[in-house]
Amino acid sequence: MLVEKKGFPEELELVICTVTSVQHHSIFVLINDYGINGMIHISEVSPGRIRNIRDFVREGKTIVCKVLRVNKEKGHVDLSLRRVTESQKRAKLNEQKQQVKAEKIVQLLAEKTGRKQEELYKELWSSISRSYETLFGCFMEVAVGKVSVEKLGVEKKLAEELTAIIEQRMKPEEVKANGILSMRTYDAEGVEIIREALKKAKESGAELHYLGAGRYGLSAKADNYKQAEQLLEKASSAAIKSIGQAGQAGFEQKK
Repeated sequence: MLVEKKGFPEELELVICTVTSVQHHSIFVLINDYGINGMIHISEVSPGRIRNIRDFVREGKTIVCKVLRVNKEKGHVDLSLRRVTESQKRAKLNEQKQQVKAEKIVQLLAEKTGRKQEELYKELWSSISRSYETLFGCFMEVAVGKVSVEKLGVEKKLAEELTAIIEQRMKPEEVKANGILSMRTYDAEGVEIIREALKKAKESGAELHYLGAGRYGLSAKADNYKQAEQLLEKASSAAIKSIGQAGQAGFEQKK
């Protein structure tokens, strides 16, 4: 991992650890994110009585722990294994996988540009961190066409090469853009007019559901946000054009 946090973790923070030693009443670990050691007392391994601590952990195993206490003067960090829920564990491990994936992209960019990976990572992060909490989060939005790394401050040539690698390595799932279509008419044939307008919207590739009071949820799916937004624009414009002078219509996209 290229990202190593400095200092000590905060109390109640979730951290990924590697078990280094299993003793009779305690477990010693390396806190991976910080590069420092921590300890888990046997009472914090699992609820209830523990007959053999090795039934739960072994040397070399990766575990997710919660920070209980930090003594910076003595350099002690007390951790808990049993206070981490399954959902917290999955989320933290998924976060690590995402970081590894983002770092792999930086590695490929470094190889392509002949730059040192660590220096390149710091350069990219100095620009991206102003708008994103993680590199992976930014890369995902680049992959679906929602953001440009050049606009985030990355030099143009480097941004182009980075974007090309992201688009190649991070195939996004289908994304959805949403908005609200409002239509109202007092024409004698109002029901048919609205029905025809909704038909035009659907024919443009959008999905619709009634929200009430003349409001309709409009959504469109595509490989990236730009395409989904274009589908929404096409569908809403078709509906608004259809209703014409027979009523009032408007569209607001959800951000």
